[in-house]
Amino acid sequence: MSTTLAKKETVSRKWYVLDAAGKPLGRTAVKAATLLRGKHKPDYTPNVDCGDFVVIINASKAVLTGKKLTDKYYRHHSGWIGGLKEVQYSKIMAEKPEFAFMQAVKGMLAKNSLGREQLTRLRVYAGEDHKHEAQKPEVWDQE
Repeated sequence: MSTTLAKKETVSRKWYVLDAAGKPLGRTAVKAATLLRGKHKPDYTPNVDCGDFVVIINASKAVLTGKKLTDKYYRHHSGWIGGLKEVQYSKIMAEKPEFAFMQAVKGMLAKNSLGREQLTRLRVYAGEDHKHEAQKPEVWDQE
């Protein structure tokens, strides 16, 4: 039995829209990461960037289940002594919900140049308006 491997030159990319209104942030991020990696395609190859473009709308209307709004923190370090910064997710979701989605999807992609390239095809918008109508994106409804 032969195995078909995708080549970077033969990959066709489509545009998909994910609506995050009323849905958990993590569930929407999983769908976005799957589309960005191309795992929904029959010719998926792990070492080839064969994913699609993803537009997430209504990021500000996404929900965090349980007590994550108060108990979950985004932490990063400045590199200096005592430079640990932490921001509560209630503040992030109120001010920059796009950033919360980018971090969630980034954590689900590969930690190498392939993952960084896949993340460039993700567009996140807080409202329902986006500027990619010219690409004729399809709505992704599959659960």
